[in-house]
Amino acid sequence: MSAPRLLVMEGNPPEIRAELEAAGGAAPSKGYSELLLELLPGASVDICFPADRGANLPSGMALEGYDGVVITGSALHVYDGGPEVTQQIELARAVLNAGTPIFGSCWGLQVLTVAAGGSVRRNPKGRELGFGRRMRLTEAGRKHPMYVGKADVFNAPTVHLDEVETLAPGMTVLATNEMSDVQSAEIRYNGAVAWGVQYHPEYRLREISTIVRRLGPKLIAEGFFINEADIETFASDLEALDANPQDKRLAWRHGISKNVLDKRLRVSEIANWIEYQVFPTRRQRGRG
Repeated sequence: MSAPRLLVMEGNPPEIRAELEAAGGAAPSKGYSELLLELLPGASVDICFPADRGANLPSGMALEGYDGVVITGSALHVYDGGPEVTQQIELARAVLNAGTPIFGSCWGLQVLTVAAGGSVRRNPKGRELGFGRRMRLTEAGRKHPMYVGKADVFNAPTVHLDEVETLAPGMTVLATNEMSDVQSAEIRYNGAVAWGVQYHPEYRLREISTIVRRLGPKLIAEGFFINEADIETFASDLEALDANPQDKRLAWRHGISKNVLDKRLRVSEIANWIEYQVFPTRRQRGRG
């Protein structure tokens, strides 16, 4: 029996990846790959860079050779267009056409929505930053395998300025909150099924700290922080809580709940995707 093969689509172009590294972090694809290997030990995880100029991207039978594909977050905006955006939309559509299970986080949900015929806009309510509060499962969400073991109302790591504007045909909303009507969805397209979330179940708290440092001046202008020292205090607190999730003082100070601090609960959407999408497809394709 062959080992599971997974593909991570990195959403950021090289310059954004460099900025994340300069802020003390790493490309989202690195952290996502590490998480997938934790959830599925022994798997083979590849990374591709569809936002890079001249990238060699898989297609056709190569995509059918994967048992699952995930799309990371990104600092790009779908509505800006350009090759670094359209290449990702085309690759996501190719994955759907191949019938390979696909999961998208934040940017990933937006790319899948557009690939399937929907649209994305800048959120008129502004940026959702740090932690998405009071995500509420819809009736469809409460019955959906993505949310097996998840509370009906939960918080989650998040950072996004854009949101789904128009649902694609065959798209079902699974979770919502006051900031965005579409916090997660299932997309059915040409016989394929994709799952997407507007938040980041894959993020550790230290990844949020990296992002706020990178976005610093923008977040001050938007009123999230007073100055750079304020940003550093917040980022340092998240790093400390990442290292010690039992720190009640910091968890209370920032209102960070158990469904974020408990890794098993935080990443359950991705674990459920592996259980209910990746494994069944492997069996159907005679791989396990």
